[in-house]
Amino acid sequence: MAKKEFTYRGKTIDELKKMSLLEFAELLPSRQRRKIKRGISEEQKKVLEKIKLQDKNIRTHCRDMIVVPEMVGHMIKIYTGKQFVPITIQNEMLGHYIGEFAQTRSSVAHNAPGVGATRSSAAISVR
Repeated sequence: MAKKEFTYRGKTIDELKKMSLLEFAELLPSRQRRKIKRGISEEQKKVLEKIKLQDKNIRTHCRDMIVVPEMVGHMIKIYTGKQFVPITIQNEMLGHYIGEFAQTRSSVAHNAPGVGATRSSAAISVR
């Protein structure tokens, strides 16, 4: 059984990489299409420039950037508010925001209650 080639809205990844940003925007959902048509920010332009220059250490706070075909295969470190999380951009991420792949909230793991947490623990002598 042959491996199925990736397509986005009927276009292969090579065809998508040859398109301009505005041509690619026509394939995106309405919210992402509107954002690209209105123009991308200066910070987003800097990230795209680093990708075109094949920079290995790309770090960004720009979580609202849309994944475009030029980014596929690159590793980008996305800020979560505490640390930079390395994310490798894959074909299936096209059209999504890069912030979706770097979670800002973690699950809370509760432990046993400490001294003073309950009334009965106040009677126990602290050594």
